[in-house]
Amino acid sequence: MTAEEFTSHRPLLFSIAYEILGSVTAAEDAVQDSYLRWQSVDQTTVEHPRAYLAKIVTRQALTMLRAASRRREDYVGPWLPEPIETSPDSVDHVLTGEAVTTAMMLVLETLNPTQRAVFVLREVFAFSYPEIAAAVDKTEAAVRQINHRARERVHERRQTAVATPAEAQIVAERFMAAAATGDIDGLMKALAPDVVFIGDGGGVVTTVRRPVEGQEKVARLVLGLLTKGAGMGEMDIRVGVYNGMPAVVVHLDGVIDQVTSMEVRGDRVTAIYCVRNPEKLTSVGGPS
Repeated sequence: MTAEEFTSHRPLLFSIAYEILGSVTAAEDAVQDSYLRWQSVDQTTVEHPRAYLAKIVTRQALTMLRAASRRREDYVGPWLPEPIETSPDSVDHVLTGEAVTTAMMLVLETLNPTQRAVFVLREVFAFSYPEIAAAVDKTEAAVRQINHRARERVHERRQTAVATPAEAQIVAERFMAAAATGDIDGLMKALAPDVVFIGDGGGVVTTVRRPVEGQEKVARLVLGLLTKGAGMGEMDIRVGVYNGMPAVVVHLDGVIDQVTSMEVRGDRVTAIYCVRNPEKLTSVGGPS
């Protein structure tokens, strides 16, 4: 029963780990480590397997996050979370809604590890305060206070809600059509006045080192990148949904080059997130 019980909760455990870590690869490692620990547990002593397994994976993820936080201080250029496919037919996780968007993941980066774990367990996955207290080794009163402060910080930094998937897709298609035809005016009309383009190359591949802001600057950057990419090899572009947002996955000569997702609020693209760091693209599938 040990393996079956774990398998039934695996999508949830992976989702908790990803929300805490912002990395598909690290989340998978946290889940695997949690399984090894689960195998050594006396099943007869576990009254609520879901909460117990969440405690195990949360502690694993917290240990990994604290180590990663130190490494991120030396990260070259902007840091973005590792893209995760969130199309309706995804079965490896239970991630939906705004909680998994890149914008929210970047807000979570501003929390300390304990705040992030508490917020994720309570606000995203609705665990009870006693269950969360056991997971982070704090009193219930302390957990309530931690969550209150984390929620306040998140609400301060979070802007208006992202568009629904259907609404976002319409805007993204308008944006991509303009980009594909080199229509800079159409491209600018699809972009919000304060749109931002953020690239993550990790110092390994070339991308913008600082966020680029403004309709015209971002529009010209996008067209320039498309022109440059076309001269780098045979380009394969497919569309998908990553981190709850419309996205394009680009392969050059059969090798994954980037995942670029579009954040839509209202009827405009408000942010473009381009992940090119090869270490963050290992879980992305090959060209269709």
